[in-house]
Amino acid sequence: MDSQESSRFTAPLTQRVAKDADAREIAEAIRAMWVDIESALHPVVGRRGVAALFQRTLHLTATRYPWLSSRRAGSVETDSDLAELAAVFAQQSPAVAMEAGSALFIIFRDLLTTLIGDRLSERLLQAAWSTTSRAASPQDPTP
Repeated sequence: MDSQESSRFTAPLTQRVAKDADAREIAEAIRAMWVDIESALHPVVGRRGVAALFQRTLHLTATRYPWLSSRRAGSVETDSDLAELAAVFAQQSPAVAMEAGSALFIIFRDLLTTLIGDRLSERLLQAAWSTTSRAASPQDPTP
């Protein structure tokens, strides 16, 4: 993926948090995006498919951010799994949380694109990449 395309997919996370966001706010935005991704992909790949993609994404991202491997192996099928993921991100500095969160979504999108193609991936993730997420936190501005 070239740098222009890569930055395009980093933008969804940066659009969900303020520039001066703390790690907790970044963690909440990451959690909300995973809720939206699960909602968008569940009808296409099922809960197990989303969970498998999530686990593979975490595994690949943890090679660069080893603190992600401290997260309990499991799935993203419950709110507690997402809360646990958010807690791990909240423990990082804001810069590291943003960088790792962006990497997580880029890797996820790349995996999904490999499976179902670029156009369908883009279409399915459009809602999750949107700043007007259904799972957006209350402090997020909604038009």
